[in-house]
Amino acid sequence: MSELFDAVDALLASRAALPPPAERKRLRAAHGLTIDEVATALKVRRATVSGWESGKTEPRPPERDAYARLLDGLAKLYPAPANTGTAEEDMAVPATIAGPVPPAPEARTLATGQASEAAVMTATENTQTPAPAPVAPALAPVAGAPAAAPRPARTTRLSSTSRRPGVKKAAPAGTPPAGGSDPRFENGPLAVVDVDTDGKVLAYCTGGLVLDVPAKSIPALVDWTLREAKLGAPRLSGPGKDADPLIVLTEAACERYGLPVTLTQEERTAGRLPEGHKVIKQLARAEWKLTKRGFGPWARIYRPATGSERACVQLCIPSWNALDTRFWGTAGQLPPAELARVLGVYASRVMTPRGSTAVTGLELMTALHPPTRASEPDADGKRHSVRNPGSLGKDAIDPMNFPPCEVPDGHPVLKDLPRFHVRGPEEKLFEEAYDWARPMTDAECTLRHLVGIDVNMAFAAGANGLIVGLGEATHVKNPAFDPKLPGSWLVDLSHVDLSRVKAGKQWVNLDGCLLPSPFTPTGEHPTGPAWYSTPTVAYAAELGYEVRPIEAWVRYETGRYLDGWYQRLRDAYLATMADLGVDADLAPEDFLAAMDGYKDRDPELAIVASAIKATVKGGLGKLRERPRAEGWRPGEPWRALSRPTWRPDIRAAVISRTRINLHRKIVKHAAFTGQYPIAILSDCVVYATNGPSPLDFLPYREGKPLPGGFKLGINPGLVKWEGTQSVLWGEEVREKFNAPELNLARYIKDGTVTDVDNGE
Repeated sequence: MSELFDAVDALLASRAALPPPAERKRLRAAHGLTIDEVATALKVRRATVSGWESGKTEPRPPERDAYARLLDGLAKLYPAPANTGTAEEDMAVPATIAGPVPPAPEARTLATGQASEAAVMTATENTQTPAPAPVAPALAPVAGAPAAAPRPARTTRLSSTSRRPGVKKAAPAGTPPAGGSDPRFENGPLAVVDVDTDGKVLAYCTGGLVLDVPAKSIPALVDWTLREAKLGAPRLSGPGKDADPLIVLTEAACERYGLPVTLTQEERTAGRLPEGHKVIKQLARAEWKLTKRGFGPWARIYRPATGSERACVQLCIPSWNALDTRFWGTAGQLPPAELARVLGVYASRVMTPRGSTAVTGLELMTALHPPTRASEPDADGKRHSVRNPGSLGKDAIDPMNFPPCEVPDGHPVLKDLPRFHVRGPEEKLFEEAYDWARPMTDAECTLRHLVGIDVNMAFAAGANGLIVGLGEATHVKNPAFDPKLPGSWLVDLSHVDLSRVKAGKQWVNLDGCLLPSPFTPTGEHPTGPAWYSTPTVAYAAELGYEVRPIEAWVRYETGRYLDGWYQRLRDAYLATMADLGVDADLAPEDFLAAMDGYKDRDPELAIVASAIKATVKGGLGKLRERPRAEGWRPGEPWRALSRPTWRPDIRAAVISRTRINLHRKIVKHAAFTGQYPIAILSDCVVYATNGPSPLDFLPYREGKPLPGGFKLGINPGLVKWEGTQSVLWGEEVREKFNAPELNLARYIKDGTVTDVDNGE
């Protein structure tokens, strides 16, 4: 009978109640323990403990019993402080908020600025009274919270329009605090404005902070944002400008302020509201202006600057497709507090969004390298605006001064070309990412698996350390090639033989027929002279072959313009992935395990990681932004040409270097292992192998990768597992579409191939 009792006792222990997630974190911190120490003791991963403390996951036996024992012991040492609020109120307070327990709904008296004894006084249009000392919540406040000052009072109240029922859990890892060291922006960079079921307009800020919004119109909302909300972010570079506050309007807020919830087809095509809309008239009467893009999904509302003072607010309207699902996933459908967290993390790690991820990527370049700065005082002690060294300057390059080989079709410099003329490689620089595949050999067909590996943030890695031109190009005939001189070179590389190449100081023999050419995006061997960017020509010389350019457009004013941009985006990506449980120093096996299902650990942070990657690609794409078809004719200038950052040569150099970096790794791998890729799509490479894992074909020795080859890891330039399919699957797909060179890298992730994918 005692055995039965023991079994029952074990069942009871395994279902023992655990303290709420925030209390678990408080107990650990109170004893001075780190997440890593707890994870090591319980023999689980760091991300597992982090999930228990954030409420994303719950422990399971046998770890649950040990974790409960730890928490029970800590609770005896560090009992929770007394709290006058109810248990339900205590659990509703986000752990990262330095604020009071929210009042019950019946206790709110927003109109008069009065508050219950357990709540902070709420500000209205006529009330700026500092809040009384709050009742200390059971959950730990953020350290270093800003001192109280006259401002719109904070409330930890959550909108009843939240689509997630139940108790509000503590703010998860990665949530930026509401304030910063700059008192001008103590409430963070942005706010999501919503209307609750009581008709109250609330602004959800970062860190769980919620403000009451007294504004009753869009002009009043802009004025409140600039005068009272204390939103914005400090500049990223000394001579730069502070980030303007961002206001995100939910569907309910659009209705409250007289805006349509969705745009009509005509408005979507135009990208804006019509000029006669009542809200635009309201702004005009209040002497607010809109940029040339008008009132669209990303509207900028401003008054002309007076001296150094700026008066500008950015609006974002998700229901107008401001947050494109291709890059922001489901962010536009998140409740206000969660959306504020997603955008707040992105803003704190990248920058406050200025538009699409592509627009923000381009704006980040300018924010880190402002075009002008203040000069040293002259004889009269006055300072003047001068060009900031290392920047692209404030003036765009005259379109007619661009090299004809670098510009896309339809550019003004090509206006004299015959209408239906097709430029060949000897006339047009064509540096693009790989789209190459080949039939499998008989030996590869006997293998079992096709394994895809993908380069992390490949284009960001290609930008790192790249020397680019900062000014206009100079035309040179029969130049000597200089690998340190950025530009475009007309040169014949058809003599480069991939069967015998130089790797370091030694020559190696390869099966050149199984390798793509590094000089064309299609992988086809060049047949004569063509235009190439500097990194491509430099790689031909690195492989051991002589290069003799026929002519070139080179830039003598140079700099590593993209270094700061790369570092900012790299750090943002690594910090976000670390919050998702994927650290930068993991062993190969641990890295693959950490990547498995990482998006499910915190779907909101997974959205941020995706947006960061889209910022890289989109920002580089904006360097050669094409015209919008409507109303434009070939040979006419388009709006993007008026930007200093319209630089197709920089985009070409980054893509060239990215493609060359990948080819260099492929050559190293082939020389060491005898394995060759069967397909490449941009930064994804597919190999045939007998095992389903990258570790089955990547040559690791004692945990160390092949020098100069592929290495598993989360850092930009390292690789992750993209997907695995069977060799039989690959052969069947190619046979089905009668395409022996179908690019399987396009479908390796999940194996899904549709007729639409192949233009059928």
